[in-house]
Amino acid sequence: MRYVSTRGEAPELSFEDALLAGLARDGGLYVPKTWPRVSPETIAGFAGKPFPEVAVALLEPYMGGSISRAELMALARDAYARFGHPAVTPLVQIDRSLWVLELFHGPTLAFKDVAMQLLARLMDRVLAARGARVTIVAATSGDTGGAAIEAFRGSQRIDCVVLFPQGRISDVQRRMMTTAAEPNVHAVAVEGTFDDCQALVKAMFGDLPFRDRLQLAAVNSINWGRIIAQLTYYFAASAALGGPQRCVQFAVPTGNFGDVFAGYAAKAMGLPAERLVIATNENDILYRAWSTGMYTLADVVATTSPSMDIQVSSNFERFLFEASGRDAAYVRGKMGGLRQSRSIGLGEVIVPYRESFVAERVDEAAVADCIRKVKAESGYLLDPHSACGVVAARKAMTSESRHIPRIALATAHPAKFPDAMEAITGERPGLPPRLAPLMSDPERITVLPNDLEAVQRFVEDRARSRQGAAA
Repeated sequence: MRYVSTRGEAPELSFEDALLAGLARDGGLYVPKTWPRVSPETIAGFAGKPFPEVAVALLEPYMGGSISRAELMALARDAYARFGHPAVTPLVQIDRSLWVLELFHGPTLAFKDVAMQLLARLMDRVLAARGARVTIVAATSGDTGGAAIEAFRGSQRIDCVVLFPQGRISDVQRRMMTTAAEPNVHAVAVEGTFDDCQALVKAMFGDLPFRDRLQLAAVNSINWGRIIAQLTYYFAASAALGGPQRCVQFAVPTGNFGDVFAGYAAKAMGLPAERLVIATNENDILYRAWSTGMYTLADVVATTSPSMDIQVSSNFERFLFEASGRDAAYVRGKMGGLRQSRSIGLGEVIVPYRESFVAERVDEAAVADCIRKVKAESGYLLDPHSACGVVAARKAMTSESRHIPRIALATAHPAKFPDAMEAITGERPGLPPRLAPLMSDPERITVLPNDLEAVQRFVEDRARSRQGAAA
């Protein structure tokens, strides 16, 4: 298996090289040269299997033989051993035809753990084999940062610097980054938005001498390893509800387009599912793109679902590549146009876009109403992100699709957003007992301006991965 850049001007890479590179040197994102296929018999066989076994069966084709099945199985079992539910990603039915797929049973109570715990083990394994080190730089709108710091804390081969928007995430989300005491992990509050943080990370990767000197690596969903680790739960959920004989529909709360692109990847591999429902909050660039055919940036609005407070959806570039027939020149032109004018027309790709996705916008009032109603009707407590998925799933239902099981991805535990939940329900959800010290542990945090030079200087001062450093 080889990997190509969406912009077509970077060399093809092996899985291990793509894993460590994250972002291609031409600014593009890596995708597999071909999509592996999964047979209907294999999908049906996933029902009742332990999650690590399902994951290994799906991920192994992407590895190109670089990791043996036995070693991959050991890594997967170790990665998911820390999850608080034996099914790892269980389904819970909340009405006659709607299930929530709980993705928040990992160490930091968010769906990012499903991929990040495995990604950390894969990267450590590759680096150990090569006697190498890397410096991870990542941007987070809330959940990626905590998942990354938890996964990589204490690593002897990896330094991890996470940028997050100052004052725009919950206290719990912040503390999941800032209370880690290990010297190899660093939480940086940037005076700006998530899109500013993401732009700083991309700029550091675009500075090739800096990138090479520090051996930069990425763990945001621009890293292909994140996407393949996330497509696993689409297959597991489908099989649990009778797939592939029974078709299902997924509703995905998303801002950066990574989780919903993982669903698209699952469908490209052969998973039978209806059009994916993109659930956006009031930062609705993906909804507006679907509705108008124009992908136009706007200012970020703060909501009760901060992990979705994004306007620049990085993984949308991967879909542009697929929908254009893998036309790298087309993608280069569109991404250049977006950078210059903050708006692009989808043109010829609007048809495959609308064939692949339904998009719904969920405002703050609808989120709060959904949380209260679901709690009253079923006793189930949704967090604001997951509520976006439930509202979108219901809005997308048509008379023809009423018989199709719908699965809304529950991407975070409500205890990560106690202030918002208390304002909506009058009750403040508590953290699981294992996380009780989180709110009293001392924090270690650096505040920096939205300035590339200042951020680069901070990263370089703390990186052990400069060229020539001892392995």
